[in-house]
Amino acid sequence: MTTRLTVAQALVRFLAAQYTERDGERRRLIGATWGIFGHGNVAGIGQALVEYADVMPYHQGRNEQSMVHAAVGYARQSGRLSAHAVTTSIGPGATNLVTGAALATVNRLPVLLLPGDVFATRPADPVLQQLEVPYAGDVSVNDTLRPVSRYFDRITRPQALVPSALQAMRVLTDPVETGAVTLALPQDVQAEAFDWPEEFFAERVWTVRRPGADPAELTEAVQAVRAAHRPLVVAGGGVHHSRAEAALAGFAQATGIPVASTQAGKGSLRWDHPQDVGGIGHTGTATADDLARTADLVIGVGTRYTDFTTASGTLFQNPDVRFLNLNIASFDGHKLGGVPLVADARSGLHALTEALALHGHRVADSYVAEYTAGKERWEQVVDACLQAVEPDVRPTQPQVVGALDALVDESDIVVNAAGSLPGDLHRLWRARSYDQYHLEYGYSCMGYEIPAAIGVKLAAPERNVWALVGDGTYLMMPTEIVTAVQEGVAIKMVLLQNHGYASIGGLSESVGGERFGTAYRFRAGDGTYTGAPLPVDLAANAASLGMRVLRAKTVGDLRTALAEARAADTPTCVYVETETSDTVSGAPAAQAWWDVPVAETATRSSAVRARELYERHVSTRRRHL
Repeated sequence: MTTRLTVAQALVRFLAAQYTERDGERRRLIGATWGIFGHGNVAGIGQALVEYADVMPYHQGRNEQSMVHAAVGYARQSGRLSAHAVTTSIGPGATNLVTGAALATVNRLPVLLLPGDVFATRPADPVLQQLEVPYAGDVSVNDTLRPVSRYFDRITRPQALVPSALQAMRVLTDPVETGAVTLALPQDVQAEAFDWPEEFFAERVWTVRRPGADPAELTEAVQAVRAAHRPLVVAGGGVHHSRAEAALAGFAQATGIPVASTQAGKGSLRWDHPQDVGGIGHTGTATADDLARTADLVIGVGTRYTDFTTASGTLFQNPDVRFLNLNIASFDGHKLGGVPLVADARSGLHALTEALALHGHRVADSYVAEYTAGKERWEQVVDACLQAVEPDVRPTQPQVVGALDALVDESDIVVNAAGSLPGDLHRLWRARSYDQYHLEYGYSCMGYEIPAAIGVKLAAPERNVWALVGDGTYLMMPTEIVTAVQEGVAIKMVLLQNHGYASIGGLSESVGGERFGTAYRFRAGDGTYTGAPLPVDLAANAASLGMRVLRAKTVGDLRTALAEARAADTPTCVYVETETSDTVSGAPAAQAWWDVPVAETATRSSAVRARELYERHVSTRRRHL
């Protein structure tokens, strides 16, 4: 039996019949399709989405990059068991996907990209928006998506869709391989009819695997843990992807081993769990980083060991330190010369906990007392940063975080990605549930927060979702506010105005760049951007896009506005200008280094001093083999 459909119609019908299953939970794999239409997809995928609107939900986007961010937010909140597709026209619509695709692939989050492509039959060459490459007739702008996609194919004939679509689903549902998947669709092929086998449209369930540990690797892992006196767990994003939070809590409680978390792993344990010692690395807590410096065994669970986590190779300073890497990806399991335990995080933790229980293994009481005291000291630092004594003053950025922290419960979700907020949140936020803390820091992409919050809210419509946005990232991509308003997606946005790129301004100053080009100010007489702040009104801008806006001038105003926003059932923004003067206490300083190379030769004293400090830090770097 066959059914005659266009390629686009067949693809939409196929996607509507794909499901995932893990631990008995069945989810639709492609929950919806985002789209902006142009001549590369309007007559193909556009018509197919109209044809099958009853089986494939559609979301209208305003920017191609932000549509991918929304899809990524949805996928992460869905535990990677459900994803969204994104369709665009050819040319600029397709190339606008590249940043979002890179973000998805870096963070190993599934998203299906369906960009239009130039004519496969080449009836007119070049067509509108076609890139002509003199040495290769088969290259289009969509080839820019190859290096940022986990799977890429160009469907130049209808018959090719069947194997390609199946491969795309395999990659999207593979816990090791997942990321951005691109099927480039020439606009003439999208509209071409073909007789499709009915089997292509049958319901198909993709099982998301939980591979267990190899017995030999498990034995070596147990030996490594038992030999350690100062072990430390580094919990990464893989804990969340595996839904291994309870398994990690059981492991930590049984062994007494403290748990530090990366940006992606924060929330793996609740902030008040006895073994949780907070974030690790450059944006980490003093407690976690002090433990890391003296740890003789680092147990990485689902972490990629990025430079922020390792403090650019300077953090783990114990001469005898070893690494035990529990990771579903062999690539990550072998990092830092570690003992690999290649397995699903939850399966591996259960196996490790059970094996250690046979030996009655637990760390010394003196070690528990040490990190417990360190945790208590750090919480005092957090209290001092988050609490504003006077209600009638302008709040600092940490005090904005503190006002929100005091308001929310475990059902709220906070979304952030870039600027100075990730550092403040990693050190100071008290995560109350495993999925409350949604930081995209693998790619740290400005503009992610608003569209991602929409995606998170679509995946968890019953929960309050907060996009924490600085003025720099807001100006990058505010357009999906219109989508939130149109769809009635009641996200909450906290918009902080600090008149520039605060994070990079501070970094610039520390590396001898003298904050050049980082402030949002008029030019002064000497040509530098050191004049008065720009008279932009971001609150008015958000309101013009349809969002309800609450302005907060003081700490007291802020508390009232946040409470009002939390209770709102429409998209609502709380706008606050933060206090940034040197006389006001801000967030605690970085507790570990991060490598940003400093000019090796310079005449300006700021750069000379910065280079001297840089060389001192570089001298402490280790290569763990």
